[in-house]
Amino acid sequence: MAAPALTLPAALLLALCAAPSLASSIGIAPEATAQASPQTTPGRLLGVSTGGHPEWFKQSFLDLHEDVDEAAAAGRHVILFLEMNGCPYCYQMAVDAFDQAPYRDWLQAHFDVIALNLHGDREVALDATTSMSEKELATLLGVRYTPTVIFLDQNNNPVARVNGYRNAQDFKQILDYVATMAYGEQALADYLAAVRTARVYTPQPHPLIRSSAEVNDLSAVSDRPLALLLEDGACVACADLYRGHLADPEVQAALAPFVVVRLDSSSDDSIIAPDGHRTTPRQLAADLGITYRPALVLYDQGREIVRIESQLYRWHFTGILEYVGQGHYRRYPGSPFGYINAKTAARLAAGQDVSIVDEE
Repeated sequence: MAAPALTLPAALLLALCAAPSLASSIGIAPEATAQASPQTTPGRLLGVSTGGHPEWFKQSFLDLHEDVDEAAAAGRHVILFLEMNGCPYCYQMAVDAFDQAPYRDWLQAHFDVIALNLHGDREVALDATTSMSEKELATLLGVRYTPTVIFLDQNNNPVARVNGYRNAQDFKQILDYVATMAYGEQALADYLAAVRTARVYTPQPHPLIRSSAEVNDLSAVSDRPLALLLEDGACVACADLYRGHLADPEVQAALAPFVVVRLDSSSDDSIIAPDGHRTTPRQLAADLGITYRPALVLYDQGREIVRIESQLYRWHFTGILEYVGQGHYRRYPGSPFGYINAKTAARLAAGQDVSIVDEE
């Protein structure tokens, strides 16, 4: 597939693109890039983004309370767009969901967008008495992946958040949620469930995927990792997942260790959750706080290890499956990108090129 292709908590994704140097910003441990044999020409890392965010993003002095007050006076909201140098997902979302989106003029009329660097040192003033660097703010906000998009209400409080890439269609619904101040009445997940009424997707057959009717007791899956694939009829990206990632032999090999169960997140049928309590797919998705479809939640021995709830390129998508399915999370407990970094570095050291984006 050509553009971002599923989702993590992006995954994550940047953990993915996370580090001050170019190598680390695209998911490669800096120390590992120097391990190539003297007789081997290191491979090339392909797909690193050199683009930036749109020039019409607000040139802020980073006094956020003043930015919020200024926006509120004009009837707008503030968006914080946390990005990182070299991150392909950041660039693609800045293009698709902001700069070239069909609603760009509307977005500019309703929002002030401020870009922050996940590893930046610029001082950000939260209010008149509290200041910190960009990277300290990212830590405070629990940002692990890029892009992360945080919406502030007119009192400078976060009211919605997006972890990872979103296409324009999905992102517009979140923009509407904030612009109409629906956050004062309902959670984002409830709002999206109410507005996503068009049935655009029918579940696709796949040899590795079982239905919740076949595996009704998810807590009974104990001898293999469990992958819950959450879909629904309003999912605009689900069919692409099947045509793209799930049709790829390398992805299928990475998925093979799992018991993969598809859940219709709009269903009220009874199931038993991985922790043993009785619930429904709809309620389980709500309990997990998942607002993106398709989403993959990966478990081992009854414990959630990581989830994919944003669009990812195949290299990272496959790596996250391997992280759980092959047990690499035990060696790299902090993030799947510890494993992906090591895998990438090994390929480069062996003289193999690695593309972190999908080819056309």
